[in-house]
Amino acid sequence: MAELVPFAVPIESDKTLLVWELSSGPTAEALHHSLFTAFSQFGLLYSVRVFPNAAVAHPGFYAVIKFYSARAARRAQKACDRKRLFQKSPVKVRLGTRHKAVQHQALALNSSRCQELANYYFGFNGWSKRIIKLQELSDLEERENEDSMVPLPKQSLKFFCALEVMLPSYDCRSPGVGLVEEPVDKVEEGPLSFLMKRKTAQKLAIQKALSDAFQKLSIVVLESGKIAVEYRPSEDIIDVRCEEELHGLIQVHCSPWKQCGQEEEEYLSDFSLEEEQFRLPELD
Repeated sequence: MAELVPFAVPIESDKTLLVWELSSGPTAEALHHSLFTAFSQFGLLYSVRVFPNAAVAHPGFYAVIKFYSARAARRAQKACDRKRLFQKSPVKVRLGTRHKAVQHQALALNSSRCQELANYYFGFNGWSKRIIKLQELSDLEERENEDSMVPLPKQSLKFFCALEVMLPSYDCRSPGVGLVEEPVDKVEEGPLSFLMKRKTAQKLAIQKALSDAFQKLSIVVLESGKIAVEYRPSEDIIDVRCEEELHGLIQVHCSPWKQCGQEEEEYLSDFSLEEEQFRLPELD
């Protein structure tokens, strides 16, 4: 049976593991490293979070681990539950369960996370991006206001980017756009600070366009380990920042198969806006 892995923050309970009975000896940082090492062998991890037990419980820690793949999370749960792993006593591992009343809308991955996921499934050389257009719109606004003789003590930097993500092995191209606006004050901040903000806004526009391009793709993973790519418009996925769409760009379809490529070692930080609510599963 095939599994779809979208370029979205994994919030489903079947992709989340709850690990408890963690020893109180190591620090939280040491446990984070040990958990990441133990569970990443089953699939790409989105996050590993370690928390101290409640005051009413015995000393120790518990952890919440998120996978991009539900299949990988199930394999990890079966292989690691009631095993010692990296400590003397066995740990307990269960798939997370969320209260039915709690519902979340999918959030798009940022560009760094999208690249991490693409590198894992397609390989570092399995995909590339091509910038179609990178334009600064703030200059246009400046000219318009100069023509109307309206003084502007402050201005905003606005960059637009259009690009496409290319997957040569799948004969696949996915378009994406990004629009970023940053308020600046050239007088107060000085020329150096203004130039740095301009460079940052330009980079953010490219990153936003890259994330938008990946949202239109889903990775199809077969049980055999082979993968395919599916083009899927991202109407049901929202970005954590403002959403700008450029209509009329190329639509694509992808069908070739490819064996799962090498794993790219690039672990980048990200923040999830949702708060998971778990209840401990009943033990046998």
